[in-house]
Amino acid sequence: MKTRNWAILIGGLLGLATLIGAASLSLSADAQADRAGLKAKFQRPAAIPFPEDDPYSEAKSRLGRTLFFDPVMSGGKTHACATCHNPGLSWGDGLPLAVGQKTLALRAPTLLNVAWTPKLGWDGHFRNLEAVAFGPLTTPANMNITEKELIERLSAIPGYVDAFHEAFGEGDITRREIEMALATFERSIVSGEAPFDRWIKGDKSAISARAKRGFDLFVGKANCAACHSGWAFTDASFHDIGTAKGDDTGRGKLFPTSVELRYAFKTPTLRDVARRAPYMHDGSVPTLEAVIDLYNKGGIDRPSRAEEIKPLGLSAGEKADLIAFLETLTSAPSSVVMPTLPR
Repeated sequence: MKTRNWAILIGGLLGLATLIGAASLSLSADAQADRAGLKAKFQRPAAIPFPEDDPYSEAKSRLGRTLFFDPVMSGGKTHACATCHNPGLSWGDGLPLAVGQKTLALRAPTLLNVAWTPKLGWDGHFRNLEAVAFGPLTTPANMNITEKELIERLSAIPGYVDAFHEAFGEGDITRREIEMALATFERSIVSGEAPFDRWIKGDKSAISARAKRGFDLFVGKANCAACHSGWAFTDASFHDIGTAKGDDTGRGKLFPTSVELRYAFKTPTLRDVARRAPYMHDGSVPTLEAVIDLYNKGGIDRPSRAEEIKPLGLSAGEKADLIAFLETLTSAPSSVVMPTLPR
């Protein structure tokens, strides 16, 4: 009798296991379909967008590259644009806060994929890429050179005069030409193909099973993709994630009556993120693990905090899966040829 009861019990358990297994397989198929649809939203673009009033030309991009790496662009001839936007550091500087003539208030943002960014600066106060250049150039604490002095310097160097003529035609060097040349080069700064890109193109072995689970969390439970969306992993918008304090109000300084924009800062791209520590607008978070812990806690609860920011309840394993996924967004280092500087 006992033997018969055990047989019935074991048979019932096996049947239940079969039902559970079948349900799991069905759910897995549904999840795979959902994942395929989500992956399509992260496809890399086919071409770099250039504005109608500053179209691409090889001569203009070449001139912009030379200006970008030339310390003649700073008052003391000690700093170039590349000082804070170093290609060897994924076009950032690897420091918590940028350093010009002195330490600045914000971290130097990467220039990766700026061609797709409509407003620039951590608070979005630059209306486009052309408008950025003379901000750091003329700020005394940064590159500390006046527009007049810079144009006079460049106009006194025959190699630059020739390069500006090739890019823009005969005539005096102007501020607008400097802005356009730098912006044209900077739009060519695009993140390289990463393991994640190979995966969404069909290479199933390009990323690990842990990273695939991390992707599911990224677009699901953790809801990272609410802000870190699209192929560049940014919505290019501004959100309070519940970390800034005091007078560090970000976009709120531009819109002081807006509750939503108080403490709001630009959503940074996650491309090459594993190589771009420390993190946040003020460089206050040292590692990706610390970033995940911060989001898992949900930040400071206040009226301006983005509604997407809330405690996530991630387990240690889920945090590790997210980290594994984020690491797949980093491309292999590539060589950048330094230009010959005219003198």
